Amino acid sequence: MPSISSFAKINLGLKIGPARPDGFHELRTVYQTLALHDVIRVEVVPGEGIEIRCSDPRVPLDSSNTCYKIAERLMKTSGSAGKIVITIEKQLPVQGGMGAASSNAVAAMLAMERALGIQLSPQDKLRIAAEVGSDLPLFLVGGTVLGVGRGEEVFPLPDLPPLHVVVVTPPVGVSTPLAFARWDELQTLEAALTGASATGTINEFSQRVFAWLSKGFPQVGRALNAEPESASGVPARGGDRAETPLLDLVRAGIENDFEKVVFPEYPDLREVKAMLLREGASYASLSGSGSTLYGLFASEVQAQAAAERMTNAGHAAVATATLTREAYWKQLSVARD
Repeated sequence: MPSISSFAKINLGLKIGPARPDGFHELRTVYQTLALHDVIRVEVVPGEGIEIRCSDPRVPLDSSNTCYKIAERLMKTSGSAGKIVITIEKQLPVQGGMGAASSNAVAAMLAMERALGIQLSPQDKLRIAAEVGSDLPLFLVGGTVLGVGRGEEVFPLPDLPPLHVVVVTPPVGVSTPLAFARWDELQTLEAALTGASATGTINEFSQRVFAWLSKGFPQVGRALNAEPESASGVPARGGDRAETPLLDLVRAGIENDFEKVVFPEYPDLREVKAMLLREGASYASLSGSGSTLYGLFASEVQAQAAAERMTNAGHAAVATATLTREAYWKQLSVARD
């Protein structure tokens, strides 16, 4: 029974653009994979259909589950037979902005390949992933990843140096569709009051991201023009590693737009961000639409101490680290059968 780790991600900035004709919003973000993970197990048994198992009552066990959707498409694409049983061992938060459901689905896809003894093409994997959800394709790249379009168009960036991270998971879940609805309401209000959006354009955000990355990575331009890397093995790393362990995201003006609509509705989340900064984080932010927040720290010792103090203060905080693309795929390649 193949068993694969399903890693989390955070967003290093997220800019929400205008709504598109397909109903989604244009996005710009930099994804970064973390060492925190769930575990996905896949078994092929006699029969047909798909069964999802999970002890967390917040995880749907029906066809709305992303693992179910990915399994359904993989079986159709590959023409394989048998009943697929997917067991999700949860550690990551549900509706936490860390891409847990998306990561679970990609891990299920990779585990299904091993269980069925098949190998999909990288193109089929990316196509299936993008069909199921906007965050899925990033987990077929790993490391530091540029997300554009609705987030599903992914481009491998040169890896950031390892960063020490404190992740805080408040006991609330934030609905991404609701957060987008609140964003649209805010934009309508701002347009009525000022005649134009007061949040800046998505192109301005892109320019800030490129300027920030270019400080440490002279080959960013080449990486952005590359095709998404193959998911069949360890993707090649590009560019030079930055010498400084933490880049000044705040000075570059890189923020998460969701904070503008999530914090007013969940003021406790704003306080958690402030607490991370008081604890010494060089940068703190909401991840995705939340509710998870994270802070970047200069050392493992500082991150561990901050996580311990925040835990003692009643917050669900844990210290972890980012995963480079090489480390991400190395750990994914280790599966227990």
